[in-house]
Amino acid sequence: MTVTLFIPCFVDVLFPRAGISMVEILERLGHTVVCPEEITCCGQPPFNSGYHAEARTIAAPVLEKLADAEAVVIGSGSCGAMVKNFYPELFANTRHAELAKQVAARTWEFSDFLVTILGETDLGAKFPHKVTYHDGCHGLRELGIKTAPRALLGKVNGLELVEMKEEVCCGFGGTFAAKFPMISTAMGEVKCANAAETGADYIVSSDSSCLMHIQGLLSRQSSPLKTIHLAEVLNQK
Repeated sequence: MTVTLFIPCFVDVLFPRAGISMVEILERLGHTVVCPEEITCCGQPPFNSGYHAEARTIAAPVLEKLADAEAVVIGSGSCGAMVKNFYPELFANTRHAELAKQVAARTWEFSDFLVTILGETDLGAKFPHKVTYHDGCHGLRELGIKTAPRALLGKVNGLELVEMKEEVCCGFGGTFAAKFPMISTAMGEVKCANAAETGADYIVSSDSSCLMHIQGLLSRQSSPLKTIHLAEVLNQK
């Protein structure tokens, strides 16, 4: 099929290897991948801050560009939840209301798309490290994604997955980290401590924004723990 890959802002600007990995994986599986340059921010920051009119101004062109997409795949549970769950809410009672519902129905987070839609779990990846998985809040709580990334990691040669004792937020939350930095940092430190207890070499997640926050804290702690996006792990040979 033709997959319209929505590359989130954080991936585009700071973590391009994650986006490149998604393209390479989907193409190896035989699909055509398109990444429209006109698609930029999904509008989540103003939406989460309560500025819905401003969010619609950003999101409407994105929605229109996705109108004819066969499948929309997003490498982030955060942005995926915005398009799939919150676009119908954001555009309710507007001229884009029906389109928002249609696009939402064709939108998938990357790991969920691979497992649920394509039926793929074994991508032939090799990553000989002990890892622990961080569930981003939007992916876990809004999209209900938990088993898909673990099914994919379970097929990676040489990889040992060790779960953290608690499923907690990393503290980033986009604008939350900007508005409440002390609370955000405290939450992140709890997450880092939970990850360190596993003895893992890497923290893997489907959200680069979470990983950016976590890696920043780990670096300041001089921790040997590293972070990596799920797509990068799945693209290792």
